[in-house]
Amino acid sequence: MMRLAGKTALITGAARGIGRAFAERYIAEGARVVIADIDIARAITTAEEIGAIAVEIDVTRQESIDRAVAEAVAELGQIDILINNAAIFSAAPLVEIERANYQRVFDINVSGTLFTMQAVAKHMIEHGVKGRIINMASQAGRRGEALVAVYCATKAAVISLTQSAALNLIEYGINVNAIAPGVVDGEHWDGVDAFFAKYEGKAPGQKKKEVGDSVPYGRMGTADDLTGMAVFLASDDAEYVLAQCYNVDGGQWMS
Repeated sequence: MMRLAGKTALITGAARGIGRAFAERYIAEGARVVIADIDIARAITTAEEIGAIAVEIDVTRQESIDRAVAEAVAELGQIDILINNAAIFSAAPLVEIERANYQRVFDINVSGTLFTMQAVAKHMIEHGVKGRIINMASQAGRRGEALVAVYCATKAAVISLTQSAALNLIEYGINVNAIAPGVVDGEHWDGVDAFFAKYEGKAPGQKKKEVGDSVPYGRMGTADDLTGMAVFLASDDAEYVLAQCYNVDGGQWMS
């Protein structure tokens, strides 16, 4: 059985990595998918490779969000599922945090999540869609980290936004939940590892190995490890689930 047969999904930041894994799994489960990404060239390539549709989106610009939602609706007829996946990572010692970088990370991770959720929710309400919205949080939103203050704060904000939005939108039959991954391997980890090598005096690759070894499951996560939860939260099985943030992290955080 394909659990998302007949459903349509808009996934931000889906040209690569976790977002692409969501798109591939959703298509395998019968959904039609719009890949929304600021890198439209890569989004088009990905869409062609997996059988999706591509639209350009810059989640820091309202007109870009509105245009992407309109294009997705024009292509699919309506949006049943939104995954707010677009985000960036940032790290610095507290005394080196720059206001411009702080603002950029919040603009993408928090404002982008809020206003994309708002735009899709407006569409769902107007057309009577009993939709699903899934926001990507992080284990970083569950705690502070000495060198990752800004990113942790943005993901904590995403968890809070998810709870508030869920309580507001359920009256329209729209379920809002979040997924909190742990450490997920991918191309971004080259930059993360280099950062910790610089500030913690570690050899290249050492931090990544330490992080992987610390996961109770025994390894870092992969993008594919997250797709099952994304399917569940978008499916009819999650009808009575809302305002939750699910840890998919190999046992790193217990709540």
